[in-house]
Amino acid sequence: MIMKTDGVNAMKNTEAILITPGKMEIKDAPMPVPGEHDVLIKVEYVGICGSDVHGFQFGPFIPPKDPNQKIGLGHECAGTVVAVGSAVTKFVPGDRVNIEPGVPCGKCSYCLSGNYNICPDVDFMATQPNYRGALTNYLVHPENFVYKLPENMSTMEGALVEPAAVGMHAALIGGARLGKKIVIMGCGCIGLMVLQGCKSLGAKEIVCVDTLPKRLEMAKQLGATTVINGLEEDAVAKCAEIFGGMGADIVFEAAGAKITAMQAIQIVARGGKIMMVGTQSGDVPVNFLKINREVTIQTSFRYANNYPMTIEAISSGLFDVKSMVTNTYAYEDVQQAFEDSVNKKAEIIKGVIKID
Repeated sequence: MIMKTDGVNAMKNTEAILITPGKMEIKDAPMPVPGEHDVLIKVEYVGICGSDVHGFQFGPFIPPKDPNQKIGLGHECAGTVVAVGSAVTKFVPGDRVNIEPGVPCGKCSYCLSGNYNICPDVDFMATQPNYRGALTNYLVHPENFVYKLPENMSTMEGALVEPAAVGMHAALIGGARLGKKIVIMGCGCIGLMVLQGCKSLGAKEIVCVDTLPKRLEMAKQLGATTVINGLEEDAVAKCAEIFGGMGADIVFEAAGAKITAMQAIQIVARGGKIMMVGTQSGDVPVNFLKINREVTIQTSFRYANNYPMTIEAISSGLFDVKSMVTNTYAYEDVQQAFEDSVNKKAEIIKGVIKID
């Protein structure tokens, strides 16, 4: 192990732990020690994801088998390398980096085919099997899933590469490109990242639908050609008007709501594609007669091999993640950060926590 930063052995570590649903506490934690292929990172920013908010409210999506399991939250993070393992060749102390929070097995057929995002044995931060959260002063991570940030990117932007990669991945497999007519249902963080992913791939005609004015304003700022408030207008009828009754080539469902999933079926064009990006927690009825003209329905899950291109998109100005940050919290205010994320959804586009 190489530790070139003075005082590393004397460093103190803490972590924010979910004590019970609705209650976070910062507790002392062991200082992590990197293995030979690991990097030790001083965390600087952590984004608050919808899955973190769900975990805060209700506990993990997949509860741990051990009732005494320590539950951490947070997986969107960036910081500075303070030490590296003896076999690490890509990084040195002082490098500004972010991490890809899911570490796959690297051996199954999904990993070997390049689809490691659907590896059944992936160790994804803040979930099973280890529930290791990014809300901590220091963490270790495998070198192969750590990325160096360009000089013109802040570590706050670096932390938001993770949700941006979700949007980029969905846009890529959805087939977004110049000439495609696109509708995005839901303009939360992920919907806005899908919007920017589509724009970065050349799409020009993008309609965004939501019910919260602040989100629609942000969608317009980030390049949506038309925004529709679903509480004030009939989104299906409005889209039919916009596209001359022909429908949209690609409809991205990014709200994770039953109603928007059902509306997507009515909005998509013949031969078009519905991309299910949001997490549907229940059954959604599908009128297959409505879409039996060679419509494709495809799900999108996280990302695979998308970090380098997403970092480049942000660095080059194709993605604007900085403008999406509406709320920044100090680490010691982690409880308030999550309470606001639950109670002030109409006001918050993206919240981040700054770890000092």
